Amino acid sequence: MSYTIDKIRNICLLGHGGNGKTSLAESMLFLTGATDRLGKAADGTTVSDFDAEEIRRKISIGDSAMYCECNGVKINIIDTPGHVDFTAEVERSLRVLDGGVIVFSAREGVEALRDFMVDFAKKNG
Repeated sequence: MSYTIDKIRNICLLGHGGNGKTSLAESMLFLTGATDRLGKAADGTTVSDFDAEEIRRKISIGDSAMYCECNGVKINIIDTPGHVDFTAEVERSLRVLDGGVIVFSAREGVEALRDFMVDFAKKNG
């Protein structure tokens, strides 16, 4: 299927590691019917964390892109790493987005990388 430019959105999931960015992406894919299963990072079954090292470490190391469709709009989702060692990946992704979603942990609250992510988004948005 092809989409006109007004029917495409590029979003980036940002936040501290372990806050649920990959789980949010999995939920978006599953609830829109892009996948028929809900993967789990702990099990190594997510769409976005497919690299053997990501599965072993249970963290996102590189950006990963996936998409779903909702109400006739194609949503390109970029799941970014949350570890400080991989912030260059995050900065690169922010250059191509229409919007960002900063994910916070309900359990941990606001963590150290939050200000860093917000500054990145402001600088590149």
